[in-house]
Amino acid sequence: MTNEEILRHIDHTQLKAFATWKDIETLCEEALEYKTASVCVPPAYVKRIHDAYGEKINICTVIGFPLGYSVTAAKVTEAEEAVKDGAREIDMVVNISDVKNGLFDKVEGEIRTIKKACGENILKVIIETCYLTEEEKIALCKAVTAAGADYIKTSTGFGTGGATLEDVRLFKDHIGAEVKIKAAGGVKTREDLEAFLNEGCERIGTSSAVGILNAGKAESY
Repeated sequence: MTNEEILRHIDHTQLKAFATWKDIETLCEEALEYKTASVCVPPAYVKRIHDAYGEKINICTVIGFPLGYSVTAAKVTEAEEAVKDGAREIDMVVNISDVKNGLFDKVEGEIRTIKKACGENILKVIIETCYLTEEEKIALCKAVTAAGADYIKTSTGFGTGGATLEDVRLFKDHIGAEVKIKAAGGVKTREDLEAFLNEGCERIGTSSAVGILNAGKAESY
């Protein structure tokens, strides 16, 4: 697998709380140079990126991030504002407390509502696998599929664990044919990148890919 092939699947990510505009500019310039799938950035930077780069960069942002327990109305507003500001991909975090309480119909309803707010834009649903049982992961695969989301995503990168190949395999067995998979968190080597892509991930969210492939260095995400 060539560097170019790998980078086409990367959501080049900068979600640190203390990210400066200089950090974001660097991210965007790297995304343009290496032709990553998108940049994944805090909502507060979406409009500024769109104003600076226009349609040259595919902007992804996060809502309900990283804990997921915002009320649905707040998540909807975040999604609507992000799309208005120029984001074309939205990564939402499910309400993990609802998941742990077994309220899967409520979780499905929230995903469906946010997908409607996203319109034709891509919605990725972060389920934060590190906190879940296998049964909960399977139930969420079904909820994500039924709600019409475009992707199921393993992790925020801010939890107690990140993506695993075992979870990706579990997803493949239980999501609908139209749902794609995004891995995030802990993907830090070229071998990791290739393994997750070969396992069937369409996207990988990481701040490390450009560094790994360009200079062999990994930053944390």
